[in-house]
Amino acid sequence: MTDATAAELAVLEARGIVRGFAEGSGSLQVLRGLQLQVAAGERIAIVGVSGSGKTTLLQVLGGLDAPDAGQVLVQGQDIHAMPERQRCALRNRTLGFIYQFHHLLPEFSALENVAMPLLVRREPVADAMASARELLRQVGLSDRLEHRPHQLSGGERQRAAVARALVTQPRLVLADEPTGNLDGANAGQVFELMLELNRERGTSLVVVTHDRRLAARMDRVLVLKDGILLEEAAISG
Repeated sequence: MTDATAAELAVLEARGIVRGFAEGSGSLQVLRGLQLQVAAGERIAIVGVSGSGKTTLLQVLGGLDAPDAGQVLVQGQDIHAMPERQRCALRNRTLGFIYQFHHLLPEFSALENVAMPLLVRREPVADAMASARELLRQVGLSDRLEHRPHQLSGGERQRAAVARALVTQPRLVLADEPTGNLDGANAGQVFELMLELNRERGTSLVVVTHDRRLAARMDRVLVLKDGILLEEAAISG
């Protein structure tokens, strides 16, 4: 496959991403000309030492933080070159986000939380609720639809968060330590769920994780080091 063909098939492509932050009288360069391509259905793990910029990278890829230089193309569109309203619409349509902490809205039920991204895009309430109900069934929460976050266990909250990320049928899910706040058994269940839904729906995954066992089950493991992404196989080899 040529580079041009790979770029055409990429769900997301980052080109020359630079991002730095003010630190005292100077600046700290976190991302230094970073490159990344994510193919349809591909599963990528990103690892690296604490403070290496993994969360910053996900925020830039997801259009939540602007790079100082470079482009992030989501289905061929530069997400940082468009107006905020258009960027939000593209995020809602194409991207899903899962965090270490679930970020469910405490005043809403599991069903309402999962339906929220569809309601934001103004889908009919009945359709949004039906889609959310089906996703919650798939993640094993059919009997917890009306429970609010505080009434769910940690594993259940994170499964609801996975359902919320996938309810819009995104092309790509960006996950920042999605199992980092769970014990071993729950972490394994949530990760298995993500992989299963990846297989069923063809959704690409980019997952930041410290868990090497989970990373090893992805298609590629990339190491964020000195502001760029390196193939772990090339480093270890």
